[in-house]
Amino acid sequence: MASVAIGGVVLHSHSSFLGNKLKLKPLSLSIPFKKQPNSRSRNLIIYAHGGEIFSFAHDLFVGVGVGLPCTVMECGDIIYRSTLPKSNGITVTVPGVILALGTLSYLWATPGVAPGFFDMFVLAFVERLFRPTYKKDDIVLGKKLGEGSFGAVYRVSLAKKPSSKGGDFVLKKATEYGAVEIWMNERVRRACANSCADFVYGFLENSSKKGAEYWLLWRFEGEATLADLMQSREFPYNVEALILGEVQDLPKGLDRENRIIQTIMRQLLFALDGLHSTGIVHRDIKPQNIIFSEGSRTFKIIDLGAAADLRVGINYIPKEFLLDPRYAAPEQYIMSTQTPSAPSAPVAAALSPVLWQLNLPDRFDIYSVGLIFLQMAFPGLRSDSSLIQFNRQLKRCDYDLVSWRQTVEPRASPELRKGFELLDLDGGIGWELLASMVRFKARQRISAKTALAHPYFDREGLLALSFIQNLKLQFFRATQQDYSEAANWIVQLMAKSGTEQDGGFTEAQLQELRVCFLMAYITSRGH
Repeated sequence: MASVAIGGVVLHSHSSFLGNKLKLKPLSLSIPFKKQPNSRSRNLIIYAHGGEIFSFAHDLFVGVGVGLPCTVMECGDIIYRSTLPKSNGITVTVPGVILALGTLSYLWATPGVAPGFFDMFVLAFVERLFRPTYKKDDIVLGKKLGEGSFGAVYRVSLAKKPSSKGGDFVLKKATEYGAVEIWMNERVRRACANSCADFVYGFLENSSKKGAEYWLLWRFEGEATLADLMQSREFPYNVEALILGEVQDLPKGLDRENRIIQTIMRQLLFALDGLHSTGIVHRDIKPQNIIFSEGSRTFKIIDLGAAADLRVGINYIPKEFLLDPRYAAPEQYIMSTQTPSAPSAPVAAALSPVLWQLNLPDRFDIYSVGLIFLQMAFPGLRSDSSLIQFNRQLKRCDYDLVSWRQTVEPRASPELRKGFELLDLDGGIGWELLASMVRFKARQRISAKTALAHPYFDREGLLALSFIQNLKLQFFRATQQDYSEAANWIVQLMAKSGTEQDGGFTEAQLQELRVCFLMAYITSRGH
């Protein structure tokens, strides 16, 4: 309650003045005066606590308009409640809801701004505190499993339990891209552990003989890669019991082979979708980099040394590419070479959804998986020489898989014909999926997530599809068309539509129109 003296009367104001009577009582106080030099007047000085006069003046101003009539009318709290201003709480409006939903959609759009910040500043920090660490003396080297241009791979055990089979690990000594591979494997372990081999730890080992080496440690899950399994004449039957746990009750033939290949493709796309959803593009997908995990009965992706983390820009240089020419997409680069170098990690993460949608870098890996699908269906394309020859033929056909088929099918060998027959099962949905992956333009290729929803992976194919599923399939087929050229044609027409007086559209306006067409096209495809 605030009080102030006016004309010998003390006015007591409650904290909420509106609708309350003014309380007056006589006041006797001594008013101090001070003489000013050369002044004939006296000044009245009123002492009050800071803020009370201002508060009372405000309440009095409002009270004159509301409080005094209530005093006369004896209306109590009725007018008091009806004349209060509305609450200052958050008001829900349609534009506000739309803006909030749009912001949330952007923050969680691939590759994920919000999950990226949480991973970078929370999960990574917590993981460093609690994860086990290893050093050279903790590891006992065993059999060498392989060697490549960037390092050698060994089967190892821990020094504390050298005879324990449960302690078996895989060690890679990497001389180049080792730091990148440690980063990628740690990211994958936190975000999509089932997509790749079970990574344990990585560290830098300084050796006086060989110099600095990066040692990367995984749990041993198996030795067989998809390349090893595909080289067998029994493929895909040699994989059947591994991934299904039993042999199918079907005679050998196209139907049985098709179901095995369907299972392998589903597992590959699932692993790839996990990587892409977190912003990682592998850039070196091939059978040699796909290992079969005996424990989980699934195929997993390995060797992330060439991968690029496009959420924060790790291992991404605009004009640099790392690839295997046998399985690489025609564009070679995962992003436009005009894309600037990655800024600082927080800024890169904030801009990553825009760059991802403009370039669709994940479609680079999709092309590689499409070639693996092709090799599984066509035994004659499983060797390096035959795959290189296929790539040359496809290039001569302008990377049009349908044109390639029309060229080779009339004079195809029995093995090649068998591949076409396998893909033509169930109304040709296998061929349709393959053709949606192996395309010249990255924007025309299907994503891993959309491919997993393709009817090819329904157990009974087209025959089991409901009416609604058939409608979805027709929509899927319709949205696989590329409308970018039509958009360019419309933009060119609009550029020529201006009069001499108006001068037509400016370059900035035309660029904005191109972006609008692009975003509309992306939305129509559901990506």
